[in-house]
Amino acid sequence: MIPTSAPRAILFDLDGTLADTAPDLAAAVNLLRTARGLEPTAYDILRPTASAGARGMIGASFGVKPDDAGYTELRDGFLDNYAAAMAVHSSLFPGVVELLAGIEAAGLRWGVVTNKPARFTDPLLPQIGLGHAACVVSGDTTAHPKPHPAPLLEAAARLGLAPEQCWYVGDDLRDIQAGKAAAMPTIAAGWGYCGPLEPQSWQADHLLLAPTEILVLLQNVSSAQAIAA
Repeated sequence: MIPTSAPRAILFDLDGTLADTAPDLAAAVNLLRTARGLEPTAYDILRPTASAGARGMIGASFGVKPDDAGYTELRDGFLDNYAAAMAVHSSLFPGVVELLAGIEAAGLRWGVVTNKPARFTDPLLPQIGLGHAACVVSGDTTAHPKPHPAPLLEAAARLGLAPEQCWYVGDDLRDIQAGKAAAMPTIAAGWGYCGPLEPQSWQADHLLLAPTEILVLLQNVSSAQAIAA
């Protein structure tokens, strides 16, 4: 669905899209390793998996999957470590402050739709400058996380908008799948972690390489809409 009209709100994934949270996620999983007398996993190995949360970080660091024995213990330890130090080195990606200011200046709202549980989302957002989001939907807000459309539909409902009046921006395939399932135009955040698959293969409506490119797209769509009116 190529956007033919300007949105009334833009919704964003959190980890790898608005915020570079990989340093603190990597520190949490490496604390598990050092506590077991193991060498830390290289950051370059951990960073691409950050959008997958505990599953991705534990898989990359320990080679353990959710169905494997010992995963639950590792997951719980990882989450406890992260809860204790989730905003030490995390920060917004370059250009995000300008992007959000531009969205607000255009009279639009923006929100966060993440698979991160509210246990972490609620305290983290104010600490990294995102406490003024118009809506926040966490991974446990609805019965199903992304790629199910439920979180995005919940965000649209909270804003009082139809899904097609929102754009969704994310750095993982499941973000684009969720957006499409919710009938929202989608933008792949090529500046993010992006995981093992090239974002060109996700079939997003747009693939952008910097946050402020969203403002250019918004201006272009708005101009085209004005000319057609």
